[in-house]
Parts: sequence; C-alpha cells; structure tokens
Amino acid sequence: MSPMAIAEQKSPSDGKILGLFKLPFRNSGNTSSSQQQQSQINSQSQIEGSNPHNAASSSVSSVARSLLPKRRRLRLDPSNKLYFPYEPGKQVQSAIRIKNTSKSHVAFKFQTTAPKSCFMRPPGSILVPGESLIATVFKFVEPPENNEKPLDQKNKVKFKIMSLKVNGPMDYAPELFDEQKDQAVVEQILRVVFLDVERPTPALEKLKRQLAEAEAALEARKKPPEDTGPKIIGEGLVIDEWKERRERYLARQQVEGLDSV
Repeated sequence: MSPMAIAEQKSPSDGKILGLFKLPFRNSGNTSSSQQQQSQINSQSQIEGSNPHNAASSSVSSVARSLLPKRRRLRLDPSNKLYFPYEPGKQVQSAIRIKNTSKSHVAFKFQTTAPKSCFMRPPGSILVPGESLIATVFKFVEPPENNEKPLDQKNKVKFKIMSLKVNGPMDYAPELFDEQKDQAVVEQILRVVFLDVERPTPALEKLKRQLAEAEAALEARKKPPEDTGPKIIGEGLVIDEWKERRERYLARQQVEGLDSV
C-alpha cells in the first residue's frame, strides 16, 4: 500500500466529515425516541384527564399544607395556663374564657391528666360563632411532700382543650368527639400555675374577676325564664283584658241607668 493511500485512509479530515454525517443521525434517533415518549405521556394525560405537572404540584401543596399549623377555632384567656390559688388540702378554682372565633358552630371539651382530683364546669359545650363563656376548673390541692416546695406542683397536672366543628346548633354530647375524632383539633395544652394568695398580683386579681363573672352567669342560668304568656291567678282564672274592659263598661252603664231613674 502506498503512503498516499495510508494518508488518505487515516486523514483526520475524513474522520471529521464522517462524524458530521453520522452525528445528525444519532441525534435524530434520540430525538425521535424522546418525542415518542413525550407523545405517550401527553396522550396518557389526555386519556386520564390529568396533567403530570399538576399532579406533582398537588403533591407538593398537600405536603406544604400538612406542615402549616392548624387554624385555631377558639381563643382562650389565659392562653396557655390555668391559675389556681395555692391552698393545700382544699379544693380551689380556676377560670378560663373560651370564645368561638370561627364562622361555624364549634364544640369544645376539657381533658385532664388528673380526673380524680379535677373537674370542669362545663366539661364541654357548643358555641355559636362569636359566643364566649367562662369555664370554671376545680382542683384539689395536695399537701406538699417532704422534699417538695409548696409551689412546685405546677408541672404535675395538665389540661387539654379540644375543639370540633359541628353543623349548626345541637345539644352537646361527649360522643361527638368519638364519632369524629379525625376532625377534632387540640386547641391548647394548659399547664397549672399556683398563685400565692398572700401576694396580690395582676394574675390573682384577674382570676377573682373571672370567677365572679362565671358565678354570676351560673346564677342567671338557674333563674326560671320569665313567663310571657297570659297571667293566671287563683285556680286557673285567666285575666282577659277585653273581658275586663267589657265588665267595666257594663258596670258603668248600670250606674248611669240608676242615676237616670
């Protein structure tokens, strides 16, 4: 073989030319394959009526929603504590205002880690939008143990307030939370804080005001409703205003008749 033939066979320019001719075919083959795959995805999306991009964004949105804090239905005052006067060996009271800040009827209930020594009034209720009430919590204060400081019992007992959206007005029943446990929300975990009754503080004064308001509301609920119907006296005699006017008119006629005689 001649040197010229070898040079022509190994010429780099020939390789470049061959490469230029071969490159478009390789790319066109890959492009065709990717176009077919994309076409299949689009066709499948049209058949199923969904978009893969929308599905992905929906998945991301659901994850983001799960990470967001749940919206509160109730506003509590105090917000995260229950203040009790510290009186060992006695049953003491705390108070908390609960307001429905949502646009729906909301049921709430109390739970406690010490049901034998604590109870709530009311233990649960249903609030209309914007309605509020003051709940009273009763607790027996255990005397301090040997190595325990008097006011260090605050972390032993906790309370929890649950809320549940309900459809319109209805009678409260604890079974509502059992039937719809997946929809119930923990509004707040309340920890117990004891107050020294011999040291006046704003928290102690506020507690006294709330307890007085709760007691007044309880007494108002105990009063029988005013009777707006016809007034009854004696043994079932109904005072009829028209009848009373008619009797007065007849009596006046009789008097005028006697005067004319």
